[in-house]
Amino acid sequence: MTANLPRRAGIGLKPVHYHEILDHRPDIGWFEIHPENYLCDGGPPHRYLEAIAAHYPISFHGVGMSLGSAEGVCNTHLKAIRQLCDRYQPAQFSEHLAWSRNDSRFLNDLLPLPYTIESLDVVSANIQQVQDTLQRQVFIENPSSYIDFKQSDYSEPEFLNRLARQTGCGLLLDINNIYVSACNNGFDPYRYIDSVDLACVGEIHLAGHRVESLPNGQILRLDDHGSEICKPVWQLYKHANTKLAAHLPVLIEWDNNIPSLATLIAEAAEADRIQQEYCDT
Repeated sequence: MTANLPRRAGIGLKPVHYHEILDHRPDIGWFEIHPENYLCDGGPPHRYLEAIAAHYPISFHGVGMSLGSAEGVCNTHLKAIRQLCDRYQPAQFSEHLAWSRNDSRFLNDLLPLPYTIESLDVVSANIQQVQDTLQRQVFIENPSSYIDFKQSDYSEPEFLNRLARQTGCGLLLDINNIYVSACNNGFDPYRYIDSVDLACVGEIHLAGHRVESLPNGQILRLDDHGSEICKPVWQLYKHANTKLAAHLPVLIEWDNNIPSLATLIAEAAEADRIQQEYCDT
């Protein structure tokens, strides 16, 4: 899978870092934004994004397409995203394998879906609609999960592989989400990575997560992007790199309790170091 972003680590673009980025031009591969935060016509968000995009590649990571929605993708939302893509020409566009829209109402969450023959058809049609409208390949991210559905026709890696084959989409492998889901639902995260068609993977995400103790004593891991990447996720990332045929763009996700820019750059540097050490190409 051809990666359009630089094959090195990037970070999420946060308003708190706008001035420091423009003043010091740090050595970072690229920046990611959520396009839904820039659907206004102008103002400071666009002024800073335009200035930063003049010096760094930008990736769009959508959170509102609702690719798992049986009622399809909202044409109004899709049109607005297309206009934003035309304006900034992002190097890459990605979305989540989830749904957040029902009966024309948008829900402020990325909700899971069962991996069935029916849902495969629904998601495939929605991805094709998005790719046709945006006139670009879209990369689909594996979600974090907290409970299994009673019935699925495919495992998550099988579902993702079939999506890639049917639609030509790329895959975005979120290593933290794999680890969180594996701990919550009791599967082997290493076997998960070995089951994904890594030739279809064009981007990797790394993030921190929160650990909660439930009243029944069960431990639940929550994908909150609010802390540093933990050691088991780094180890899983190393394993993924031993399987990859080439270096890939890697995003450090940190959306809550946002740290200093220097902290994010240090995590990005570690991600780059591991790729250099564990991935041959």
